[in-house]
Amino acid sequence: MIPSRSLALLAARSSSARALRSWPAAHVATRRTDYGLTRWRAGQRIWETTTATPLSEGGDEGKKQDLSPSEEQESGRFDVKSNESILFFDNLFPLKLTPLLSRQTETDQQLTDLLKRFNSSSLGIMDPIQLVKRAIPDNLPIKVTEILPRLKDGGAFVKFEYDASLNATEIEAKLLKKLREEPIKPWFNPFSRIRARLVRGVPWLEDLHRYPSPLLMVEFVPPEPGAAPEELPEEVLYSLFRRYGKIADIIPQPADSKITPRYAQIGFPVLRDTIMARNCLHGFILGEAQGGGKNGTKLRLSYVKREKGHSIWNWITTHPRIVIPIVAALIAGVSVMIFDPIRMFFIKVHVQHSLRYTDWRIYKWFKSQTGSFYFHKKEEHIEGLGTIWKHRKDLIEQLQSWLDGSSDTFIVVTGPRGSGKAEMVMSQTLSGRKNVVLIDCKPITEANGEAGTIKRLAAAVGYRPVFSWANSISSMIDLAVQGTTGVKSGFSETLESQLNKILHTTATALKNVALSERHKTDKDATISEDAYLEAHPEQRPIIVVDNFLHKNEDSSIVYDMIAEWAATVVQNNIAHVVFLTSDSAYSKSLTKAMPDRVFRTLSLGDLDADVAKNFVVTRLEEDLKREAQEQEEQGEENKKVPPRPSLAGLDDGIKVLGGRLTDLEFLARRLKAGQTPHEAVEEIVTEDATDIAKMYLLGRTADADRRWSIEQAWHLIKALSENPTLRYHQVLLSPTFASSLSSNATNGEAAIESLAGAELITVKTHRGRPQTIEAGKPLHQAAFGVLVKDRVLRAKMDLAVLTEMAKVEAKNIDTVEKELQLLGGLPRHTGESAGRVMYLLSKLDAGQRKIAQFEKEMGGLKKILNEEY
Repeated sequence: MIPSRSLALLAARSSSARALRSWPAAHVATRRTDYGLTRWRAGQRIWETTTATPLSEGGDEGKKQDLSPSEEQESGRFDVKSNESILFFDNLFPLKLTPLLSRQTETDQQLTDLLKRFNSSSLGIMDPIQLVKRAIPDNLPIKVTEILPRLKDGGAFVKFEYDASLNATEIEAKLLKKLREEPIKPWFNPFSRIRARLVRGVPWLEDLHRYPSPLLMVEFVPPEPGAAPEELPEEVLYSLFRRYGKIADIIPQPADSKITPRYAQIGFPVLRDTIMARNCLHGFILGEAQGGGKNGTKLRLSYVKREKGHSIWNWITTHPRIVIPIVAALIAGVSVMIFDPIRMFFIKVHVQHSLRYTDWRIYKWFKSQTGSFYFHKKEEHIEGLGTIWKHRKDLIEQLQSWLDGSSDTFIVVTGPRGSGKAEMVMSQTLSGRKNVVLIDCKPITEANGEAGTIKRLAAAVGYRPVFSWANSISSMIDLAVQGTTGVKSGFSETLESQLNKILHTTATALKNVALSERHKTDKDATISEDAYLEAHPEQRPIIVVDNFLHKNEDSSIVYDMIAEWAATVVQNNIAHVVFLTSDSAYSKSLTKAMPDRVFRTLSLGDLDADVAKNFVVTRLEEDLKREAQEQEEQGEENKKVPPRPSLAGLDDGIKVLGGRLTDLEFLARRLKAGQTPHEAVEEIVTEDATDIAKMYLLGRTADADRRWSIEQAWHLIKALSENPTLRYHQVLLSPTFASSLSSNATNGEAAIESLAGAELITVKTHRGRPQTIEAGKPLHQAAFGVLVKDRVLRAKMDLAVLTEMAKVEAKNIDTVEKELQLLGGLPRHTGESAGRVMYLLSKLDAGQRKIAQFEKEMGGLKKILNEEY
């Protein structure tokens, strides 16, 4: 029921201003929101206007006009009568509400309520409906009956009644004149005014997720089914749409296009011009006079979504062969910019030992206050080395002089394993020296897989962080990309490239370390960095490469890369490099890296008998002294004098063991445990013989890639047990080495070189050529004698050698027989062939005699194997 006060206001429309403030009230029930339409009713608030009920002149309540709401809701179109028209007001709502409309839970009604809460009563001037009321002139004889907001279009449809004597075009002209003279600007867009246009077509009131776009699709459809529409030319389209705003372009449908219905595209520079044109001309029918053809043409408008936002992404996805390498390069560049400075910092810290607390003053002070104060586990070291260092004082001083002088070549310290190369270099020559880095090749080459190799090399030089695991993932990505595009992405790197990257970064950090002591106040501060490094060899860091060619594998690239990298830092005066190796063939790898230099070499051999005996005695005395001191610290009542081991027969034991440092230390430990020198040496020799039998004779730990056979190893063991020195070429010409049937031991020289690398034997050279063969170390010489005295082992190995030699002779006889058969097939025998036949027959007879002799010896050996354990 409408209040009496409202009826009085509506009846007393004496002035236009008063009439504007008292719009027709509605007395209808609240309508549902369907198709995204919200009906505003003026009976309660100006936001809630719906179909109006006209009042009689006398103020009585008139009849309610039923506009078939169900029909409108189902069709999505207005029910417009003959005396009604529709205006579209633009710029009433911000278009930024469009993302909120994409949510299914949001409707126009909910958003309208949101705007009502935002626009409180104190902000009534910002009310969109108040803006519509202000836009309509007071002298315009129309009556608003319905207002439908279009939030995603930023405007609203206003349906109004007018007198039959008026024309809707005149009403539109007066409204446009009012808006030009008195522009109204919304609160959310103060730089743009509200616009209004007469709706000429039939607007489609949809709530689909189709949002405004600057490009319109204009489809030409028949007004009635079965009729043929007319395709409008650009001139007609321009005259229709130009009134709604400046047109950027009109794109007609290609003539050869088979798409129906025919269409054209119209682009507007301003989005709100597109919205106005679409809402005013959708469903407009052009007659024959306007160019619409005999049956007329209906315009069906829709927004065309432009793919501008995805054009870059589409180009990227369609050009993987170009994009993927660029992305890989960018990732590599970013990683270099971010991680390389961090890695160089850690390498410098590792070389300079900046974080090693044992060098801190406070640690040294605490240690001086209490001798038993340790923050870390005490490192194990060999006692009694003072005697050895005195014996090798000349070598230590020579090495120090080379490191202090200007050297542009490698320093190589050679010697058998266990000769104390690393101890002499690290603990004596470089004791107290700054900027020393040790690279142990043994753990690097023995690592499992490429990731382990990278990780261990990085740890040796202090290179961190290192993402060794990422290479596997990168390889999988590279493989997948190559399978789809046919081009490698470049994400994965080879082992060689990654090792080269680590070594290159290390070289740069070492150069910075060498230049870290340079100051502006120096006399030669003006010279270049290279000249400074060449003039100050004492400032260069020292790189010690231990266990170089430890495995002596030709296929390993680690040794070659380290050698080439070392050659680079030496030639550029960045650092001194000292190689520690037990391989006598080290010159092959190093000459390849530095072919124009002569290496400076120091060779460490076995100790003399007197020095070896002094070492063992000194080691025992230091151990006894340390134990006595520990017992003394425990208390007088627990003090016991440790028994002194017997040294009778020590000279004979040292003659057997030789001067190898590790063997002498082993002897000292056994003497300390209470054994006599004779018992200790006998046990050491027996253990060494057992190890040799397992590694070289029984094949239990044989390497699949070895280049020697068990028969060749036994031949050398047996020959050296009888004679400690063998002629190199005499061994090479023996049947076991010259005619071996093993597939991996056909080359006799390679077999000898491989056995020397395994330290079973030692090859002595004379003027660069191999001359003699000896046991790998004196302990092996004694172990060879123990192995030969084992009758069962000797019978087994001799049987294997004789079996192979018998097979060799049988193979030679087979070759002779084939040639005799060939000669016997000749049509006639001549004197020239008689000599060849006699030679072959004598060779056949000699071979058969050898086989008979071998079988006789094999019978005796088999008897031993059958009777003895």
